[in-house]
Amino acid sequence: MYKMRAVGALIGLAIGDALGAPLEGLPPAPFTVTEMVGGGIHNVAAGQYTDDTLQASALAATLIECGGFDPEDFAHRLVRVYRAHPAFFGPTSGAVLDLIEGGAAPAVAARMVHEARGRSRSNGSVMRGIPVGIFYPPGEVREASLAASCVTHFDPVAGEASAFVNRMVSGLCRGEEAVGAFGEALAACEDPELRELLEDYRAHPPKPSLDAVLCTHCAVRVFMDAPTFRDAVVTAVNLGGDADTVGAIVGGLAGARFGFEAIPAPWLAVLHDREELLGLARRLWAVSRS
Repeated sequence: MYKMRAVGALIGLAIGDALGAPLEGLPPAPFTVTEMVGGGIHNVAAGQYTDDTLQASALAATLIECGGFDPEDFAHRLVRVYRAHPAFFGPTSGAVLDLIEGGAAPAVAARMVHEARGRSRSNGSVMRGIPVGIFYPPGEVREASLAASCVTHFDPVAGEASAFVNRMVSGLCRGEEAVGAFGEALAACEDPELRELLEDYRAHPPKPSLDAVLCTHCAVRVFMDAPTFRDAVVTAVNLGGDADTVGAIVGGLAGARFGFEAIPAPWLAVLHDREELLGLARRLWAVSRS
């Protein structure tokens, strides 16, 4: 049972990413998108995912190959997928990866970009972090989440947002129910702004923002109120804005809650690299820490 939750988490992330990709950067659609379609600002094909899944897959591969999180290995995997698909990457991650490719250490590069841009609180490290929740048990997930985040996002708030989502995923993959996983993540949250937004998440409107805190609130609110995997992901991507990222986070959470079997078959049928992603998800859970 728990294996299907873990597989559901990674495949759910890819499904949410692909369903939301053609809606990224746009206002809410005049009609509800419920099936995989192509188009959008990146002119994706139906079922094609973006850097949310590319980065999450790189993180999963690091965890599998290194037996845990390794910042150098992860950084170099990110550089490779960035060079293959540069248009998908946001400005923060892209600028950091340019510096890393030039020889800078990840921590140095992330700080340099943070100082040059004046911020690094974007949601890039939140969207890709779900493999950390699959791999690590609840007691270990926070430290690993912060370490994985700061490879590209120096701002500790981005790490806190990632840790919140990953703690929920870790608990869900190991048998916790949604309310319990949410409560444990809230108890572990050390950022006051994020904590305030999430303590009474229904009191604040969901904003599919590039900001790590607002994006995390948006995704958690959608997830907590959704009765099924399908409802969760459809609601998430149709908010518009950063639709692929909110879709990916919600898809990961919903996959961990409802399991792989809850993902609609028509969506799976057109998901690019489906068998490769399934194999990656199974290997990640097989080497995960209990």
